[in-house]
Amino acid sequence: MPQLMRTSNPALSRDAFRGEGVAYGGDSMTISGAVNKTGLLVILCVLSAAWTWNRFFGAATPEEAAQTLGLPIMIGGIGGFIVAMVTIFKKEWAAITAPMYALLEGLVLGGVSAMLEMRFHGIAIQAVALTLGVLVAMLLAYRSGLIKVTDKLRLGIVAATGGIAVFYFLQFILGFFHVHFLTAVNGATPLGIGFSILVVGIAALNLVLDFDLIENGARYGAPKYMEWYSAFALMVTLVWLYFEILRLLAKLREQ
Repeated sequence: MPQLMRTSNPALSRDAFRGEGVAYGGDSMTISGAVNKTGLLVILCVLSAAWTWNRFFGAATPEEAAQTLGLPIMIGGIGGFIVAMVTIFKKEWAAITAPMYALLEGLVLGGVSAMLEMRFHGIAIQAVALTLGVLVAMLLAYRSGLIKVTDKLRLGIVAATGGIAVFYFLQFILGFFHVHFLTAVNGATPLGIGFSILVVGIAALNLVLDFDLIENGARYGAPKYMEWYSAFALMVTLVWLYFEILRLLAKLREQ
C-alpha cells in the first residue's frame, strides 16, 4: 500500500492517504467525485485570474497597470502557499481550503499572465491551451496503459522533481544576496530552453502519478473529503505546469 501511494507531488505524497483509513459507515471517495471537484477548482482559479487580468488591462497607463498587480500577486502568492501548507497537514479541511487555494493562485496566474501578455501577445492563451493539451494527453496515456506507473518511474520522477525544487529554492535564497548562478538556464539560450522543456516534461509526468494515486485512493475506500484533497493536489501540479509552459513560451518568444 505505501508503494502505491508514492508521488513527487507533496500534496499527494505516499503519506497522503496513510492514517486516513477507509470510510467505514460513510461515503468513500470516488474518481468521478475527484474529477468534478477538480473542475470546480479550475473554474474558481480562472475566475480570479480573469479579475486580475481585467484590472491590469483596464488601467489607464502601463505604470498604473503594474501598480494594480503588486498587491494581488503578493496576496495570492503568500496566501496560496500558506493555504497549501494548511491543506497538506489538515486534509479534512480541504473542502474549505482547496477553493481558497484555487482563488489565491488565480490571482498570481492572472497577474503574471497579463504582464507577459503585454510583452508577448497571445502567450497566455497558448499556455492555457498547451496546459490543457498536456493534461488530456497524459490522462489518455495513463488510461490506455501507454505509460505504466512502476516503482522505477515513481523513483525517477520523485528524484527529478526534488532536484528541480532544490535548484529553484537555492536560486530564491541566493537572490536575496544578489548571487546569481547558471543565468543561462533562466535566459532565452539553448540551455535555458532545453531546461524549461525538461521541467515541463517532469511536471507532466507528475500528472500521471497523481492520476494513479487518486485511482488507488478510490480503490481503497479513502474518506469522502479526500476528493477535495485530491482535487487540490491536481491543482498544485496544474499550476506548476502552467507556469513552466508560460516560462518556456516566453523564452521562445525572446529568441
